[in-house]
Amino acid sequence: MNKIVIIGAGQAAIWTAKTLRSEGYEGSITIIGDEDYAFYERPPLSKQVLLGNATYESLKIFKDEVVDELDIELLAPVKVTQIDRQSKNIFTNNDQYIAYDKLLIATGSKAKIPVKEWALHSNIVSLRNIEDSLLIAEKLKHAKKVGVVGGGWIGLEVAASLSERDIDVTVYEMNDRLCTRSVSKEVSEYLLNLHQAHGTKIRLPFDQIDLNQSDETQSVHIKINNDDNDVDTYDFVLLGTGAHINKEIAEISGLETRDGIIVDEYCQTSDPDVYAAGDVAIHPGLGFCIQSWSNAQNQGIIAAKSMLSLGVPYNDIPWLWSDQYDKNIQILGSSVGIENYQLVIRKDPENNDCFFYLDDEQKLRYLVAVNNNKIVKMAKRWMKAALPLDPNVLKDNSFNLMKIKPK
Repeated sequence: MNKIVIIGAGQAAIWTAKTLRSEGYEGSITIIGDEDYAFYERPPLSKQVLLGNATYESLKIFKDEVVDELDIELLAPVKVTQIDRQSKNIFTNNDQYIAYDKLLIATGSKAKIPVKEWALHSNIVSLRNIEDSLLIAEKLKHAKKVGVVGGGWIGLEVAASLSERDIDVTVYEMNDRLCTRSVSKEVSEYLLNLHQAHGTKIRLPFDQIDLNQSDETQSVHIKINNDDNDVDTYDFVLLGTGAHINKEIAEISGLETRDGIIVDEYCQTSDPDVYAAGDVAIHPGLGFCIQSWSNAQNQGIIAAKSMLSLGVPYNDIPWLWSDQYDKNIQILGSSVGIENYQLVIRKDPENNDCFFYLDDEQKLRYLVAVNNNKIVKMAKRWMKAALPLDPNVLKDNSFNLMKIKPK
């Protein structure tokens, strides 16, 4: 094996390449990306970048000299149009064909635009890549009032960042609470109170929302629930309406897909020479895609080792974080079935609460922790050890939880 090709140039891609070299692979590595920029961190786009505290250089996952040492052939911006799995060739939009022995699909996800006409308006924007952040940064030079459609993690992070820049922000969420797909009503209430305490306006729920850009002023009008009197006007509107998984190239190539690309615990697809990692790959243990920085990195590492027949399975506990105002909110585990778990809340006088979700055997299945990195690290050990926990101890704020150590 001397030709490995990676489609996608993000977190999973560069960690795959780095791991291949670290494990002694000396063959060629070709990475194909469809953006002008490659190998950068995306989480800061909705936080530090909007606050003016980060640049493209600071977003790079590795320094240029580290990437140079990996001896990668980077093709960008180039789009893959076809994978011929029989001949093991990839075809691109600039009429190249590239042979491979092993292939990784790490195409990630993109912003979901619920109404296609919205994409035609210059002041209705989304945030998914460097180009988006540069566009928004330009608009922020003159913006005083911004609307955010979507009360999920991206929408709330953007709202918090803009609020810290003294911009008038309103978040619109169609469900009756925030982050409804990933947290319980208690955490949703915590998030609502957090944003309202910082002056961000939250409007929810609504049955229908219309966005229209004025031809004269270029401002955007938001109308909800078909009420002609319920119209707000903004300098621009940001869409935080979810993600579209970029699985199309896998579908047209005949790989098994569902909401993403189906992989086993070694990141291998239905084709033994094709792998997938990151947002686009379905987590083998959970059955759905995980959109997080850590998942992309760690699946990329496992995919590289699998290509080299090292046989290391992927079984990471999902972990992600969100920075909003002065709060670092970390989430550990899967929220699937949390309505059936016992919720234990550890209240904190500085509003740095922790929300523990225990199953029938009092084992921790899910955690939301605010400004408490130590508890998250310890909770990961509890989960891996399947350690039963005492609810009364968890909620006792005077007890040091670091004393609960798995054997």
